[in-house]
Amino acid sequence: MGKYSVLPGGTLFTQKRRYSHSEGRSYLPILTRGITKMGTALIYDDEMTKYKLLWVDPACKIEVPERLTVSHETLVRTGLADRCVSVPVREATDAEILLAHSEEYLEAVKKTPYMSLEDLMEFTRQYGDVYFHPNIYHCAKLAAGAALQLVDSVMTGKVRNGMALVRPPGHHSMRSAANGFCVFNNVAIAAQYAKQKYGVQRVLIVDWDIHHGQGVQYCFEDDPSVLYFSWHRYEHQKFWPHLRDSDYDIVGKEKGAGFNINVPWNKVGMENGDYLSVFCHVLLPVAYEFCPDLVLVCAGFDSAIGDPEGEMCATPDVFAHLTHLLMNLAGGKLCAVLEGGYNLTSLVQSVCQTVQTLLGDPVPRPASLKSPCISALESLQCVRSAHKAYWSCLKHAADLPASTISTRQIKLGEGEETTEKGEEEEKDAEEKVWPEPPKRVTPPVCAALVLPDDVACPEGCECFSFSEDLDPLLASKLRESFLRDADDSTAFITLSTLIALTEKMEKNEICSGLALVPDVTKAMTSIVQHVTTVLSNRVLVVCVGDGNVPSHITEDRETLVVQMGSAQTEEQSCKYYIRVCLKKGCSDTSGFTQAVFGLLLPLGYEYDPGLVVLVRMPDSGVSDSLWQQLIGLLQSFALGHTLVVLQEEEKALIGLTASSLLGNPAASLKQLQAPLTEDTEAIEKLRHRLQADWKFLQTTAPQTQRSDED
Repeated sequence: MGKYSVLPGGTLFTQKRRYSHSEGRSYLPILTRGITKMGTALIYDDEMTKYKLLWVDPACKIEVPERLTVSHETLVRTGLADRCVSVPVREATDAEILLAHSEEYLEAVKKTPYMSLEDLMEFTRQYGDVYFHPNIYHCAKLAAGAALQLVDSVMTGKVRNGMALVRPPGHHSMRSAANGFCVFNNVAIAAQYAKQKYGVQRVLIVDWDIHHGQGVQYCFEDDPSVLYFSWHRYEHQKFWPHLRDSDYDIVGKEKGAGFNINVPWNKVGMENGDYLSVFCHVLLPVAYEFCPDLVLVCAGFDSAIGDPEGEMCATPDVFAHLTHLLMNLAGGKLCAVLEGGYNLTSLVQSVCQTVQTLLGDPVPRPASLKSPCISALESLQCVRSAHKAYWSCLKHAADLPASTISTRQIKLGEGEETTEKGEEEEKDAEEKVWPEPPKRVTPPVCAALVLPDDVACPEGCECFSFSEDLDPLLASKLRESFLRDADDSTAFITLSTLIALTEKMEKNEICSGLALVPDVTKAMTSIVQHVTTVLSNRVLVVCVGDGNVPSHITEDRETLVVQMGSAQTEEQSCKYYIRVCLKKGCSDTSGFTQAVFGLLLPLGYEYDPGLVVLVRMPDSGVSDSLWQQLIGLLQSFALGHTLVVLQEEEKALIGLTASSLLGNPAASLKQLQAPLTEDTEAIEKLRHRLQADWKFLQTTAPQTQRSDED
């Protein structure tokens, strides 16, 4: 039996050993992913629950202490809290609060602990949709301080990432005004603090709360060192906070132009596919071009199903995917800070999904994934068009259509009805029913490797060997299909071992795999043939580099092949074999990433495979950091079941490939240069040709149909 050690942060790793197929799964305890020496921070203090609304205010009654207590209690009950590194809370200092607020405002808030109830009500009236309590100043300092503690823990390397459960929230608070339940702007303070204390050059703030975080926007609208992304319910300015500044064409000011991205949702009911489409076609390509040193998330979960504020239909498991897609940016330095979330059921589920993903557990297969709706596509088209002048990855985005579409600017007339909900509407939202997210089971083996005997197995991985007799029919088929030489016992054992490995992955006993083989084409073909016919599962094959891909493997439609290289071939891309030709091949990082975000990720989400096979063709030319980034992104699919196939000459890649399979973040790609015009045009042409079959490739709304006809 292998020996186990515990590293700081509670992360287990195994000493290298060989894992035989015949051993089964009895020998291993449950393992966390990876061999990282850094864990996930969880910051919480029940002091932040010790304030509440003291008078009747329909707009504020949903902001209750239970938002925090039930979230933390569930993390404790599920064992997630024990797996995290607990970081103590502290109050933010005056100097830290003044990084984002005026001295006059801070001095005014300082007086609230000494105010009578009548004085508190009067003080509150000067602001919008917020309330004060004698203890809220203390809690607000703790909330801001918790965000700073999280930044300290991540930037000093004590943890890799983390989440702060805080109250009051912060992203609506402005320089001299409380707003929207927010007193101090926790994330804005944290961003300024990271720049000042740690010399962080670029900060990405992702705000997936359902309300526009106008306070964050105003704080950084002229600052090119902070990229702020927000999606929010807007409904043509009819939804709170009713600001013209929340629309798609507000892109920042002066040097900050292009660094403010607003995605307005103009209809309720947005689903998982709408959220993921915006990530693939806007946020991720821009974020990778920006190349942040730190990622901050305004983690509001009122954008989840059942929330009375958002009225959206995205299920809690989508936040696992959103979190995972951000985790390879900035070397994995990610800080999530709680904002909104007012349905206690979906809030708790979403918090757990986020924390579990930060811990490195495999993400679930996306539930109820439908293609983006017309209204979402209209918003997507508008955002891409508004930012094409600022980001090279969007320079070929479609222009705004000549006809006015749903993001048209409107001016609310006097007495015109805004989107405010009555009690019946709130009740309807609360009573929405959705399935509980599936239990996420981490396989006992994180990464199993099929290696020659003379190759050492990297620490944290298991060497996989096959010691049973193969089924006679399967053995005969293997020899007939792939082995011309009947005495080629080495090749036969390798292919048999690969098949056994896929069966263990199918049973979720092993999460991911790596195989060093004499012939990647034979290995790929045998894997696909077995998984699709015997295991009846769909396979996504990603081929990096030029090389032969047998056409017959896609004939049954159970296999989708995406190949990226430089060679022009006469074979045209079809629905299940998609070839992306880049002028400089896979050595061009900008063109490659453009293809990954514009084609590969949307295709993968729509196809929803049960297994991902990543094949690196000989002499592919792809850089080490790009290779690791690709592995991390592909683990968004198939419960993380990714099998990497390398040619046996690629021994030097075993360590970095295994590191990525273990869940360690990839190295930064640096700030990306503009992709070649020829590559961008080729990718756009291919996307246009394929989008009739693959709806997730769409980035424009059909001009023959209006969003109000959805």
